[in-house]
Amino acid sequence: MARVTGIGGVFIKARGDKQALAEWYRDHLGMRLTDFGGAVLSWQEDRAEDGGLTVWATAAPDGDWFSPSTAGFMINYRIDDMAAMVAQLQEAGVPILQGPESHENGQFAWIMDPEGNKVELWQPQPWTDLTGS
Repeated sequence: MARVTGIGGVFIKARGDKQALAEWYRDHLGMRLTDFGGAVLSWQEDRAEDGGLTVWATAAPDGDWFSPSTAGFMINYRIDDMAAMVAQLQEAGVPILQGPESHENGQFAWIMDPEGNKVELWQPQPWTDLTGS
């Protein structure tokens, strides 16, 4: 059976100005925008020791995991330095909804982008139970 082997891209339909939304991600989360207007995230640049895992999961329709966003999705972005990320977001006036908090597989914090999409920030650390090894 053919199977999915990873996430090939994340595409967000802007509700307003798509360039302004892309620039917000550039300015606040350090996304390096290319000529086509998006960013290419290279796993080879990720220095976390978890081997570059990407988690995929569904959420219950009556849960509040994505709240206060009303979007039917939430993107988790791997980051390299939680303390520095939180400091730069706070300096720019981007409110931290929750966190940072530590879990067995890393540190997490949550923010909202300017269009009301909840964003999960994750500084990974190895946790063998995630891969079954």
